[in-house]
Amino acid sequence: MTNIDTSKLSWDEWDELQNPPPAVTDFDRVVESAISRRGFLGGVLAFGSAAAALGTLGNLATSTSAQAQEAASRFPFKPVQAATDHTVHVPEGYGWKPLAKWGQPLFPNVPDIDPAKGVSLENSDKVFGENTDGMELFVVGGHQLIAVNHEYVNNETNLPHREKGMPANLDEVKILQHMQGVTVMEVAEGKDGWEIVVDSPFNRRIHHNTPMKLSGPAAGSDLVKTAADPKGVDCLGTFNNCGAGRTPWGTYLTCEENFNGYFGSTDANFKMPDDYKRYGIAAETRYGYEKFDERFDVSKHPNEPRRAGYVVEIDPSNASSTPIKRTALGRIKHENAAVVVARDGRVVVYMGDDERGEFLYKFVSNGIYVPGGDTSKLLDEGTLYVAKFTDDGNGEWVALTPETTGMKPDEISVFTRQAASKVGATTMDRPEWVAINPVAIEAYCALTNNSRRGEVKDGKMRTNAGGDVMAVNAANPREKNEYGQIVRWYPANDDHADGKFKWDLFCMAGNPDVHKDAYAGSSNINSGNMFNSPDGMMFDSTGLLWIQTDGEDSNEGQFAGQGNNQMLAGDPVTGRIERFLTAPKGSEVTGQTWSADKRTHFVGIQHPDAPFPDGEGKLPRSTVIAIKRNDNAMIG
Repeated sequence: MTNIDTSKLSWDEWDELQNPPPAVTDFDRVVESAISRRGFLGGVLAFGSAAAALGTLGNLATSTSAQAQEAASRFPFKPVQAATDHTVHVPEGYGWKPLAKWGQPLFPNVPDIDPAKGVSLENSDKVFGENTDGMELFVVGGHQLIAVNHEYVNNETNLPHREKGMPANLDEVKILQHMQGVTVMEVAEGKDGWEIVVDSPFNRRIHHNTPMKLSGPAAGSDLVKTAADPKGVDCLGTFNNCGAGRTPWGTYLTCEENFNGYFGSTDANFKMPDDYKRYGIAAETRYGYEKFDERFDVSKHPNEPRRAGYVVEIDPSNASSTPIKRTALGRIKHENAAVVVARDGRVVVYMGDDERGEFLYKFVSNGIYVPGGDTSKLLDEGTLYVAKFTDDGNGEWVALTPETTGMKPDEISVFTRQAASKVGATTMDRPEWVAINPVAIEAYCALTNNSRRGEVKDGKMRTNAGGDVMAVNAANPREKNEYGQIVRWYPANDDHADGKFKWDLFCMAGNPDVHKDAYAGSSNINSGNMFNSPDGMMFDSTGLLWIQTDGEDSNEGQFAGQGNNQMLAGDPVTGRIERFLTAPKGSEVTGQTWSADKRTHFVGIQHPDAPFPDGEGKLPRSTVIAIKRNDNAMIG
């Protein structure tokens, strides 16, 4: 146990505290890679243990006047400047309003949150949860439904009468459990803007105690059986719901990320199973569930954490449906799940594992998707792959099978990280959201940062939690990478199911006002659009990439001039990036979707420091906002 106050640590800091990576292997390496494709990132990248020099993008300023006008039309807004205040800023000609705030009622006769008392147990599963994250909009019978994640809770605001918000009994644990998970809500636009339809039969809260099913290779395995579920198929709850996705058949995919922080031990002498270390499961937890809810006490139920860390499929059209944990998609710290149908009709799901030095994955179904056909096994039966990037701009997807890993199918599903390490996957700088271009055969992954990349002390280098060395490589080309980058790949044969790909870097975030080397960023980064820690990403229907950040907003030192976290738009064709939105101080911009008519852009603002959005004297509330153009034109 530690005397450090862990209540306000980020999950990245939590993992570092609980499981500091070991120091192994000598480091004396220089990576020189010519990474060029379509002229986006030309030149040679040269990186070593002491210095780095970044190649430049092709000259984007040499286009003809007509080409320049066409490029400008891709950005129908005047970019906003960096900001450091406590509200949201959008371009001239646009406006925003709150749609859903933490603690806001989802059902009739439920009061709004009382800041002094928090949320009652009775109402904790009837209000909009905290810390909004990934989201998707669905149209069901003319109704517009938004499914949105609630990643975690700030204990002090939910239990304000307790020191550091730590629960003192089971009822208070349940309040924290209910305020996380997923909201499904109907929304409608009226004369005062977008609002929650509080009497909608579609409205639903899904949380840490919601009954669910395990499916796929791990279902029924001895690895996931518990005293409460001796068959290993019925489980409770979804945890730390970060990014999201949607299937072609109209279901929502919510992704379990930092599930490890919910499970602990009341027995100081309990020996943690060997596999716990790789996932960061330790005796101490963020919320103290294990003290009052036996399910989270690993000394009594050691298999329980192995029932978390999956992609969960939810049917938003049926409020009584049972969510399904699709174990074939692997057990990792899932960021999001980006789904596309391959050329032959098979379903492909791209996923990132958000921890330093972890990996990028792809699932390819055995069956094909037929509209209106049976989809029940498409995410259960198939092959999981992990990415290997080579320094010459090529890559391959390596299958995680009993033949390649020496592991059984259920072991691959439950111990996915270990399986990926066995085949030598490329360690990445915290793979976050994956976005698939709807108008080109290409995909992107936000590599948010990795302060331990290439870190050397006494001639030894840091590794991920599994001992895989985090040496500098061409896809992750900077030591102690505090800024992050976005990697892009092009499937071979224009087929997302193919096992080969080409890749390049769409951009490298940085600060050109502070640095003149690789940490200035790629040449499509400038004083007017610089940012750090790209996180959420999604394409709109026109092929414009919307980038959201979750990084350092001190506006000091190497982050000087970058201001608060933000949302930017990027053009894959030209490489141009412009800032569209700035968020309140202390908040992350995360999760986005569009109304059915593409005239409203819904965006999530998570954990603001100050009283946003209600103003002075009010409680800071994570909020989904609705952004519109003043002329009501389409924006997505």
